[in-house]
Amino acid sequence: MKQDQELRDHLTKLMRCGQAFMPLPEVLQNIKAADAGKTVKNLPYTLWKLIEHLRIALYDILEFSRNPEYQSPEWPDGYWPEEYAPADQAALDASIKAIKEGIETMVQLVQDPENDLFEPFPHGDGQTLLREALLVAEHNAYHLGEIVVFKRLLGMWDKE
Repeated sequence: MKQDQELRDHLTKLMRCGQAFMPLPEVLQNIKAADAGKTVKNLPYTLWKLIEHLRIALYDILEFSRNPEYQSPEWPDGYWPEEYAPADQAALDASIKAIKEGIETMVQLVQDPENDLFEPFPHGDGQTLLREALLVAEHNAYHLGEIVVFKRLLGMWDKE
């Protein structure tokens, strides 16, 4: 029982970031809608596209993990927004808020001892809650790193 809770706690820390990489709220702070739509030469995305991609993918993982009737978007187009910029600051803020809330919802799923981390989902092909939690952490870490680089290239990064 102790090891089970330790694993759940480690997964929680991993999903909330801040151990080997910067926490999501810190990476996503101080982004303005006007900057979120800026492009950088030779990069196929904007901050908005990356942020929305994080939100869409996280929603997909969450819904797959808790709803056997859920149908994932078409890969890969369904996981990326068409727009290069948010409609306004409210849209950007809502997307960032949804990401933060989605991570906390995934943490709740992982922390619920009624949810077996190792039991394959009956509606999947071998996926488990453990695998989905690790996927959230890995996917977020990858794209948060891209966001940091993008912010640096735009001159929006003042951290060492």
